[in-house]
Amino acid sequence: MELRNIAIIAHVDHGKTTLVDALLKQSGSFRDNQHVADRAMDSNDLERERGITILAKCTSVVWKETRINIIDTPGHADFGGEVERILSMVDGAIILVDAAEGALPQTKFVLGKALARGIRPIVVVNKIDRSDARPDEVHEEIFDLFASLGADEHQLDFPMLYASGRQGWADLELDGPKKDLAPLFDLVLRHVPQPNVDKDAPFGMVSTILESDNFLGRILTGRIDQGRAKVNMPVRVLRPDGTIVETGRLTKLLSFRGLDRVPVEEAEAGDIVAVAGLSEATIPDTIADPSIDEPLPSRPVDPPTLSMTFRINDGPLGGREGKKVTSRQIRDRLFKETEGNVAIKVTESPESEAFEVAGRGELQLGVLIETMRREGFELTIGRPRVLFRENEETGEREEPFEEVLVDVDEPYSGVVVEKMSLRKGVMQDMRPSGGGKVRLTFLIPSRGLIGYHGEFLTDTRGTGLMNRLFHGYLPYVGSIEGRRNGSLISAEDGTTTQYALFSLQDRGTMFVDAGEKIYTGMILGEHSRENDLDVNAVREKKLTNMRASGKDEALLLTPPRRMSLEQAIAYIEDDELVEVTPSAIRIRKRYLDPHERKRASKSREG
Repeated sequence: MELRNIAIIAHVDHGKTTLVDALLKQSGSFRDNQHVADRAMDSNDLERERGITILAKCTSVVWKETRINIIDTPGHADFGGEVERILSMVDGAIILVDAAEGALPQTKFVLGKALARGIRPIVVVNKIDRSDARPDEVHEEIFDLFASLGADEHQLDFPMLYASGRQGWADLELDGPKKDLAPLFDLVLRHVPQPNVDKDAPFGMVSTILESDNFLGRILTGRIDQGRAKVNMPVRVLRPDGTIVETGRLTKLLSFRGLDRVPVEEAEAGDIVAVAGLSEATIPDTIADPSIDEPLPSRPVDPPTLSMTFRINDGPLGGREGKKVTSRQIRDRLFKETEGNVAIKVTESPESEAFEVAGRGELQLGVLIETMRREGFELTIGRPRVLFRENEETGEREEPFEEVLVDVDEPYSGVVVEKMSLRKGVMQDMRPSGGGKVRLTFLIPSRGLIGYHGEFLTDTRGTGLMNRLFHGYLPYVGSIEGRRNGSLISAEDGTTTQYALFSLQDRGTMFVDAGEKIYTGMILGEHSRENDLDVNAVREKKLTNMRASGKDEALLLTPPRRMSLEQAIAYIEDDELVEVTPSAIRIRKRYLDPHERKRASKSREG
């Protein structure tokens, strides 16, 4: 059977996973009466809750006697490391672009990586059924994008389809019959080349996805670059630098059939398979026949740009809500994460019982923290910090910059430009995008974006859209103004009371409600002024035998401002921490004792 390997790549929310659903259904991968969930490839809980793809996954369909291996990839820039690895496994790519939003930053990122590998992509303008679709303009945008990314003549001559993944059709023409996805399947068979591999050479493959299974142990997925793999064959694992990691046998060989992994006895070069039986192999090691001494080439992944400190939870409520609370358990879990996620780096922190975790962005690290929290871990997390570097040629200090694309209603464009300039952002472009909206492009230090997203949504009344993409390292631009408001800090341990919170409401915005456990040093709200203020939120009304003229029922509290994990991480300052447990997210000062806080602030000023 002939083979084709393709990746579906696009910006977040442009419809990759929905299109894969339609491809699976129309290729006959499911029985007629089989119940299949929407976005079948988004298999873990976090992906379903957030509506985004986090992990790249492989599936397979058969069309006209040809097996097509399809890899669904994440669309968010923070998970770009997944996409970079995946492109080494495929010979073609489908670039999906929203018919209304056009080519957004992540489209640019993944397209650039695909073109650099010599892939000739197929462009699919998706969501044609949208009322604000503008397919012709989007077509021109895509062509300009290909040209700006240095595409050669063959790549610029890209085939294009108009489609609706949700309705399950694709056509070469806008006014086509809109019947099914057969035109897309046929185009893949015509346009994507067969894998160019040597089937007679000794077996060799580079591992690109790592998972763990309760029964099979470590499962490594990759494309067989040469030779044939057989069950129980002896193999050797080589690091990219050529050192031998281990020798072993392939106890299981799994091939993809629809959403299932099916055991097979043999697989040949060009096919994407999963293997089990190795205890040390990781990404991007070479798994090969013992006769091979040199590792197969693997592309390095872009380095991380953001770092956070993960600490044990040493607060007064520590150890009450989670099962995994020691630094050893946290350390083992973090180093296990680095094996399967090459975009994350973990190092020991100079601080005791703490670790520095570096990644691509707040969302990527937020997903890791949320996953650990659900596994029963208790942690305290420090403020995100960007990773600076020194230019070897000039000796200048450099910092990461991001390209930010903002779609906003015209009345709010002024406040966005003002806030971006305060955060050292420079506007590159400004153009109307139709429907009373403006599209603004900025170049801004990554530091300037930490904590800005919530403020941006407030400024644009929740209507603005902000997309960001790592641009590169540029010279350091100096200090950037942080949060202006101080904090309301608890001065007592205990349980909050309605009586105490009612009198504190005028002081600022509260983060807690009545009846919640609090402790000294915990942040209860945002002060309306610039300074921090110690407050008593556990005070109760004194009982006397005198009749009160007022009634307790009149103490109406404004609902507290509840923060998600990412919002809390973006909100804190350098002297604050986020306490994360399976049942709560709290914000606290690094030093709980007020005297210690004063000493620390004096030493910083000194």
